[in-house]
Amino acid sequence: MNVKAISINIGKALLVSALFMFLSLIVSIMDGRDAAFGPLLISFIITLITGGFPFIFVKGQQPLTLKDGFLTIILSWLLSFVFGMLPYVLYGGEFTLINAWFESVSGFTTTGSTILNDIEALPRSLLFWRSSTHYIGGLGVVVFLLLVIPDASPYRLKLTNMEMSSLSKEGYRYKSSKVVRVITIVYAGLTLATFLSLWAAGMPLFDSVNHAFSIAATGGFSTRNLSVGAFGSDLINMIVLFYMAVCAMHFGLIYAVFATRSLKPMKNSVVAYYFGSIVVMSLIIMLSLVAEGGYDSWGRALMDSSFTVVSYMSTAGFAICDNSVWPWLAGIVLLFASFQCGCAGSTTGGIKVDRIIIAFKAIGNEIRRRLHPTSVSHARMSGQHLADSTVHSVLMYIVVYFLVIFVSIIAVMMCGCDATEAVSGVIASVGSVGPGLGELGSLDNYSLQPVLAKFIFSIDMFMGRVEIYPVLIAVSMIFGRNR
Repeated sequence: MNVKAISINIGKALLVSALFMFLSLIVSIMDGRDAAFGPLLISFIITLITGGFPFIFVKGQQPLTLKDGFLTIILSWLLSFVFGMLPYVLYGGEFTLINAWFESVSGFTTTGSTILNDIEALPRSLLFWRSSTHYIGGLGVVVFLLLVIPDASPYRLKLTNMEMSSLSKEGYRYKSSKVVRVITIVYAGLTLATFLSLWAAGMPLFDSVNHAFSIAATGGFSTRNLSVGAFGSDLINMIVLFYMAVCAMHFGLIYAVFATRSLKPMKNSVVAYYFGSIVVMSLIIMLSLVAEGGYDSWGRALMDSSFTVVSYMSTAGFAICDNSVWPWLAGIVLLFASFQCGCAGSTTGGIKVDRIIIAFKAIGNEIRRRLHPTSVSHARMSGQHLADSTVHSVLMYIVVYFLVIFVSIIAVMMCGCDATEAVSGVIASVGSVGPGLGELGSLDNYSLQPVLAKFIFSIDMFMGRVEIYPVLIAVSMIFGRNR
């Protein structure tokens, strides 16, 4: 194990956090050194010193081995969680130790779950730091999964090397430096476009910046207790809905659309299924709300249903209504949206649309094989054959995904949570969605959950965000016999 290489890369991750802590300090100074100035200053100094410490003793470029790459990723995330909770712990209030940890993990993993009952009571500088954790985690996730792991890993965990779909192939068929540039350009471009659109629609400047951070990262942290619904504007609702849907698409695809100045890259089965599923689920929930949910306006039902579906599928987790009182049919549809989520190559969590399509294709191909045992058939997507190894890896991931959910639900229920909270909370955490059902609905929070349940939810957030395998591989390397 190359300790120098690992420490240098972890230091880089912590220095990014220190940078945004410094920006939060500037916000505090602009507000006349609000109550979070001291906690942010102390946290900034500690994080800066710790992140910069390895650079004093390590000189030159340090190569990463396979084990080093995985350990770097895992430790970078975990230490970001720890240092990210410092401003919360030092500020106090609702932030007990477990609550600060939960909020930090939720922020960096772009899950958007919160323990806060009164978000608007926090100083603006702490709200800015809270949104910044989303922004750091959103970009960091993609860079880690699509750059750090593939350069060292024969397991080909990165979505582009897995070549799960034509969408993934066309999106990131570049050298590593090009991938970073594509991700950065798209991420920054979406953030700027979202900010300008919200500001032009009447959202205050500070709120526009914070919501742009959360939307681009498909996170969900808002500056208001009632989330996006607090602004009472259908125009803002539509803008947020649009950008949530776009940000859940493959970043390479978005780049290709602007680079080629053509919508031709959109013509594939992944995009068709993604938007088709949004439409179908929105219509089902709309009908359910009008029939059983007490809605007397088709337009209001369509707005609330489509916004909520996109919010869950994109894992952004914003809200314009309280879905805890919706009919069970709507809840079941939202659970499926929480399983599926957005597209590969985005910052969304969940199983991903690409894997769902491949699973359906594999089932159809297996049926054909059984009907025609002597024929040779392969699963196809967008006119291309899917290798058996690709199909196998996708199906194995889905099995592991459900296994993690099953074990976590049992563990959370043993903590004293009821079935609705346990099932929806675990699914929302592993999928990085944020809100669940019932008491964990879109306008509720996780403050009343048992301490141990909060910790389990936070572990689920972490595993879901890094797509499970890096955690399992790191654990096997640490505790396995073949060290």
